[in-house]
Amino acid sequence: MLALTLGPGLAIAVYVFWKDRFDREPLRLLVSCFLLGVLSAFLAVGIQIAVQRVGLDKNDSLSGELFHCFIIIGLSEEFSKLLFLRQFAYPKPQFNEPYDGITYSVMVSMGFATIENLAYVYLGNSSGEALSVALIRMVTAIPAHASFAVIMGYFVGLAKFRNNSTSLIFIGLFAATFMHGLYDFFLLQNSIPNISAGAFISLAIWVYLSYRAIHIHQANSPYNTPDNEDESSFPNGK
Repeated sequence: MLALTLGPGLAIAVYVFWKDRFDREPLRLLVSCFLLGVLSAFLAVGIQIAVQRVGLDKNDSLSGELFHCFIIIGLSEEFSKLLFLRQFAYPKPQFNEPYDGITYSVMVSMGFATIENLAYVYLGNSSGEALSVALIRMVTAIPAHASFAVIMGYFVGLAKFRNNSTSLIFIGLFAATFMHGLYDFFLLQNSIPNISAGAFISLAIWVYLSYRAIHIHQANSPYNTPDNEDESSFPNGK
């Protein structure tokens, strides 16, 4: 059960690290980002509790459901991840190519998703229920968090090498929030019947876009030169 709960997030983190073929990040920074992602989950929960206490999340109408999914959940969680990504990883000298935005963003997000997964699987479930939750989230929520992170990291990576463009960082936050909110809306809303399948359709689209974003940054890496065509010559760290 623990392997099913922790494994998906760790596997995605390793995959994204492996896809950084030319100039891989130091393990200590990746672990730090993962742990900061755990902290970002607590920050997001704090924001959500504060919003609920001031009464901004009590509308059961369609507009209320949209607000809950896109703002209460999507924006609070993606902002919390971005805060740690921007303040910790972004200024590091090791962040020296656009793909690093994806790498560090995914590490933060997988820390977030892993602690969230532990809560969903182990809190208030019988062993049989916990197994079902772990299996379902392994192919839904964890890949979803990863895809949001890849798209956010894609724009954060662009931002650093385009004069620290604040607008690109906000585009990354907006894109991740939109993706997150739409996915959750399909799953959680009660106003429109029989559209929960949209969550799986949107997830497939987000995963495809993430795959494309990874390959765009790989192709445009400043380290992607003819001398590096043989992957056996790639450095293992910075």
